[in-house]
Amino acid sequence: MSFFTMCILAAGIGMALGTIGTGLGQGFAVSRAVEGVSRNPGASGKILTTMMIGLAMIESLAIYALVVSLIILYANPYKEVAMKALETVAK
Repeated sequence: MSFFTMCILAAGIGMALGTIGTGLGQGFAVSRAVEGVSRNPGASGKILTTMMIGLAMIESLAIYALVVSLIILYANPYKEVAMKALETVAK
């Protein structure tokens, strides 16, 4: 398996795990917020504000996973080393 194939797989798996985790976290957060509002409708403003801040923090994790995946694909620091190794193997 070539270096670039492994990079593509690593980026795909990283994004998959990152989005699954953040999706579950956001689902749990909204679920608990709706449950809290149903129990105490008077506190809906505070619950909504806290939920939105929490969702923004959770969503930042997905953005970090995207950034890491893009670095793996396009700005990989080991790209030059892998290209030199492939050239020596091809000779």
